[in-house]
Amino acid sequence: MQYWLLKSEPNVWSIDQQKKAGKKGAPWDGVRNYQASKYLKSMKRGDQCFFYHSNIGKEIVGIVEVVKEHYIDKTDKLGRFVAVTVKFLKKLDNPVSLEEIKENKDLSHLSLIKQSRLSVMPIDSKSWKILNNMSKY
Repeated sequence: MQYWLLKSEPNVWSIDQQKKAGKKGAPWDGVRNYQASKYLKSMKRGDQCFFYHSNIGKEIVGIVEVVKEHYIDKTDKLGRFVAVTVKFLKKLDNPVSLEEIKENKDLSHLSLIKQSRLSVMPIDSKSWKILNNMSKY
């Protein structure tokens, strides 16, 4: 299993909307960055992803799971970009803010800090554990 971080503006698609989508999940679409699209193509069924509220909140708020691997994004009229389908797993007891992430030297290598505009990014297993532990305080 691999781990990822998916960013969404909560006024466009929030963790609560993701939860309401139920067991079937919902498409993670609208990604128009080639590097982020490449990461979507790398995702496998069962991979877990942090759900990050960007712009408003700037924090990890939950976890979702990939239930359908990449397919052509129906919102892309030219058919160049892909989407995956993810389902809600849980909301974090305590969201982990970008500020808290930046303060942890063990997370300084994350794309979330180094490539802040990227909307889909891998998370290594050590960082996944650290972030999960940070959410329990």
